[in-house]
Parts: sequence; structure tokens; C-alpha cells
Amino acid sequence: MQRAVVSYIALGSNLNNPAQQVQQALLAMDQLPETYLLAYSSLYQSAPMGPQDQPPFINAVAKIKTSLEPLELLNQLQAIENQQGRVRKEHWGARTIDLDIVLYDHTIMQTDRLTLPHYGAKERDFVLLPLAEIDPQLVFPDGESVSHALQHCERYQLEKIALSQYKPQHK
Repeated sequence: MQRAVVSYIALGSNLNNPAQQVQQALLAMDQLPETYLLAYSSLYQSAPMGPQDQPPFINAVAKIKTSLEPLELLNQLQAIENQQGRVRKEHWGARTIDLDIVLYDHTIMQTDRLTLPHYGAKERDFVLLPLAEIDPQLVFPDGESVSHALQHCERYQLEKIALSQYKPQHK
């Protein structure tokens, strides 16, 4: 068994009660073998990144400690996506849940299945703002801070939401 490392997972959903999908995924991540949920951000609503004819997304970021290797962790996260009904039809399309490994310790890697750090993390406010909320001093492996990346990223009409304010949009 390898040593435990800290990893950050981005969560996003815009189908089938997205806030509940994100919460269910957080609970499932906490049940993964050799993995502990350390913290998670508030929920944020964002405009879709891809096709605009879909509901807004609910996003969050989780901080976990895991002894799973990166590809093992990816397999486990994709199993959670499958259990929650994720169907991969359209790139950047609507989905019940999307779980992306944003950072895995300070690992830099690129395979056919996984790029670390996540290739788009520093370009998306719906990843960076929740990440900064739970770890404001976080620095990417290239030395850029989360707060610096947040100043220069694309904006997706991000809005922090309380569960009591959330009204699912049915489509």
C-alpha cells in the first residue's frame, strides 16, 4: 500500500436534482477504500460550459486523503458516476454527475485516461473558487497559486448557493 496523499476532486451535475447528486457523490467518495473525505466546498451554480441548451450546473470541490493510485482513484470515481446514472453522450453535455481529479498530491502525469493536474482546472472559476474556499493557500505543481489562477480564468456566472435557496430546474 502506498502512502496516503491529498487529492482534490471537482464535482458537477445538472440533471436529476443536481444538488442531491453532488451530495450523494460526496457520501460515496467517503466510502471508497483507503480514502477519507477531509473537506468539501459550498455548492455553486454555474452556466454550462458546453452547449447552452442545458440547465445550469451545480459544482463543488472535495478534498480527500487517499492511498489509491491515481488510475485506481479514477476507476473508483467513474464507478460512482456509473452508479449515479452518468451517460456519456455529448462532450460537455448534461450529466447526472461528473467527478474529475483536479490535483493528486503534486503529481504531474499524462496518460490516455488521465491528465494531472486536470487540464482545464486553471481555466474554470467553477473549479477554482470552490478549491480556494477549502484551501486558499493551495499551489499547483507549476508554482501558480489558486488565487492567481482565479484572477485570470474564464467566468461561468458562478453563484454560491445555499441548499435552502436551491430550486431544481426541470428540463
